[in-house]
Amino acid sequence: MDSKFSKEKIDAFWKEFLATTGKPETTTYMDVFHFDLTEKWANELLQLVLIGQKRATASSLWSFELQGINIPKVGDFSIVTDWEGIPRCVIETTAITIVPFDDITFDICKREGEDDNLESWRAGHVRFFTSEGTSLGYEFSFEMPVVFEDFEVVYKID
Repeated sequence: MDSKFSKEKIDAFWKEFLATTGKPETTTYMDVFHFDLTEKWANELLQLVLIGQKRATASSLWSFELQGINIPKVGDFSIVTDWEGIPRCVIETTAITIVPFDDITFDICKREGEDDNLESWRAGHVRFFTSEGTSLGYEFSFEMPVVFEDFEVVYKID
């Protein structure tokens, strides 16, 4: 878990989720994260999730591999935080599609709820993947595999 995230706050939030939803105490979460690499976008994308507009996210397969992180699976839970690391909701993965960046269509990417057209989505994601690649050690390419994760919010605090 990133040092930005308070283990105590995450644990308390998760226990509240389990109690509220009646899920067994043995239920675990896969990840704790915020969207994007900047405060502005992390918080804006979180708001889109909380209002139900953003129902998917795209990640570089290479980022999972380089960090030794498992790819989400259908049924996995993750905790989404704001930029400051405050937990705001739990999402459940509903579908995973791995597709080359260049093959992503607007029908696919519009589920992310961020853009009005494919060109805008591509521009934003080229920026993100280029920046992420620089920090993790991969180079963006239009052929790179993208993990497209559909999800639903199963718990949130307002």
